[in-house]
Amino acid sequence: MGLLSGLSHFGLGNLENMEIYEEENKAADMEKNKPAVKVVREEEFLFDKSYTCPVCGREFKARTIRTGRAKLAGSDQDLRPRYEQIEVLKYDVIMCPCCGYTALSRFFEFVTPQQAKNIKNIISLNFTSQTETKVTYTYDEALERYQMALANAIVKKTKASEKAYICLKTAWLLRSKAEHLDQDLPDYEAQKKQCEDGENEFLRNALDGFMTARRSEGFPMCGLDQSTVDYLIAVTAVRFGQHEVAGRLVMGILQSSANPRMKDRARELKRIVGEKLKEKGASSGT
Repeated sequence: MGLLSGLSHFGLGNLENMEIYEEENKAADMEKNKPAVKVVREEEFLFDKSYTCPVCGREFKARTIRTGRAKLAGSDQDLRPRYEQIEVLKYDVIMCPCCGYTALSRFFEFVTPQQAKNIKNIISLNFTSQTETKVTYTYDEALERYQMALANAIVKKTKASEKAYICLKTAWLLRSKAEHLDQDLPDYEAQKKQCEDGENEFLRNALDGFMTARRSEGFPMCGLDQSTVDYLIAVTAVRFGQHEVAGRLVMGILQSSANPRMKDRARELKRIVGEKLKEKGASSGT
C-alpha cells in the first residue's frame, strides 16, 4: 500500500502517488546547483601606488584602495563611512619606509622646507627603515601608521585641524577594530575595552582640535565645509556630555545653507540633545 492509497475513498485517487518530500528535494537540488558565491579577498581592492617622499626625495610604493572598488554601505552618526567587505580607513595613511615621514593621503604631498627639516631632525634621525612586504594591513598595523601620522603632524607643527582629523580617523579605525574582534578570543572583553578607551581618547582630542581650529582657521578645513565641521564637533560634544555646545552648533547648521542631508542629521541630533537636556534637568530637580 502506498502512503496515500486511502485517498481514493475521498475521490482523490489522483493524489495517491504524490512524493512527500518532492518540494524539499527540488529546493535542495536548486541550492546544490546554485553558482558558488565568490569570496572577495581584501587584496583585490588594493594596488601598489608609487609616491615620491617630499622629505627625503626617495620613491616608494604604498598599498592603496583602487578607485571605485570599495562600495559605501552607510555611515555612523558621526559620519564614519562604512564600506562593504573592506575597511578603507586602514589604507588612508602613507608612510615613507626610508625616512619615516607619514601623513594622511590628502596631506602627504604638502610639506614646507621647515617642516621637512623638523621631520629629518626628530623622526628620520631615529627611524628604523621598513621593508614593505605586506599584502594587506591588520588593524594593529594600520593603527601604528596612524600614530606615526599624528607624531609627524605634531613634529611638523601643522594646523590644529589636521591633527584633529587624524585623531578622528584613528578613533573610527579603533571602532572598526572593536566591531571585527573575534568574540571567541580568550581576552575578547579586554581587547574590546581597550579599543573603546582608545576611541574615546582620540575622539576627545579630535573635539579639542576641531574647536581650536574653528576659532583660528578658515574653511574649508581638511576638505570639510563649516556645516560638516560644526556637525562633527556637535555630535562628539554630545558623546562627552557637552550638550550646550552641541545645541548651539546644531542650531547654526539648521539656520545655514547646509545641504538637506546635513540638516536632517542636525535635526536628529537636535532631538537627542533636547532629550539629554531634559534628563539633565529632571536629574537636577531631584
